[in-house]
Amino acid sequence: MEKKKLVSREELKKFIKENKMTTAEDVQSMLKDLFAETLQEMLEAEMDTTLGYERNDAKNKQTTNRRNGHSSKSVRSEYGEIDLQVPRDREGEHNPLIVKKHQKSLTGIEDQVLALYAKGVSTREIQDHLQQLYGVEVSPTYISNVTNKIMPMVKEWQNRPLQRIYAIVFLDAIHFKVKQDGQIVNKAAYMAIGIDLDGNKDVLGIWIGENESAKFWLTVLNELRNRGVQDILIISVDNLTGFSEAIQACYPDTEIQKCIVHQIRNSIRYVSYKDVKKITSALKPIYTASSESAALEELNQFETIWGDRYPLIIRSWRNNWAEISTFFKYPPEIRKIIYTTNMIESYHRQLRKVTKGKSIFPTDEALLKMLYLATQDVLRKWTGRVQNWGQILLQLSIFFPDRVKSHLR
Repeated sequence: MEKKKLVSREELKKFIKENKMTTAEDVQSMLKDLFAETLQEMLEAEMDTTLGYERNDAKNKQTTNRRNGHSSKSVRSEYGEIDLQVPRDREGEHNPLIVKKHQKSLTGIEDQVLALYAKGVSTREIQDHLQQLYGVEVSPTYISNVTNKIMPMVKEWQNRPLQRIYAIVFLDAIHFKVKQDGQIVNKAAYMAIGIDLDGNKDVLGIWIGENESAKFWLTVLNELRNRGVQDILIISVDNLTGFSEAIQACYPDTEIQKCIVHQIRNSIRYVSYKDVKKITSALKPIYTASSESAALEELNQFETIWGDRYPLIIRSWRNNWAEISTFFKYPPEIRKIIYTTNMIESYHRQLRKVTKGKSIFPTDEALLKMLYLATQDVLRKWTGRVQNWGQILLQLSIFFPDRVKSHLR
């Protein structure tokens, strides 16, 4: 059905000519005046409705209440600041709806502030954007107050109940500089991503703490348990010392897979620059082997060639082997998901895009606000199940029959 035009083309041309409109600024100014006049009329009409009679129509008056002048009010709009005269009544019964009491904005400006903040746009750039687009001047305090409004939402999200069982959980941290007690300190933002038994991904929480430690991870895991997570089949983690003990203390039946990518990164820390490509190439046959026994043969071969020059690499792989090699027991579909923390690394890349322009955060709360808003953007894109989830779930039900089937019943 064709939408009916509010104003004909001829009327519009006449209006433009009469008001000598020649630039986009003229249009903006005229729209602002028209918008203000329309709002003013609507405010007056609301008062007519409250009192039951129009101004200068006292013969239809059926109330003891009456008009009592106006109060001045400025509100923000897409057209800039607008000054209004809000009608008042003698008995204080009137509650305006079009511009509510204490309402300071009629625009999506607050939504725009949050959207820009979520993209990592600086306070100064947000101010410039709103000034150029709407002619609205906002202070850093205003921007801070707008973003502070999401903190109750952050707390609610961070404390929401979780599912009873997750197939796979990825745990990792990303580091930022934050001001604290007049100093700049390194803080870790601890992240948990879960894949439930329906194959859906979710960010289970974000925690800000001091430099990454197994002790803090234990706090995170205990919080997941307190929020309803009774069981996790497989946890994929980096090679942080003490991480496995923290997991076993909270989820003793969970399989632990240490990230191969982290293991390789740790390995090349010991390597001369000229040997890095050779070492990474020589390590590949280990983690791409078809079975654990074949992988151990490749590790032995690696040791024969490189062991004398880089004994610390061999020691690291041997010491961590029990949890590096977990993925070998699973078929390719599960291996592909768990043998690296690629899923959470991808999430981290999205967060880094947002935070790269912010070298130092003024508070933990400022960091948490930005990470939360960026996370909500990521979650909106996470639609649908993990690829081939039906087959993966069938395989998990074979490896963890009692735990998976009890959930599916």
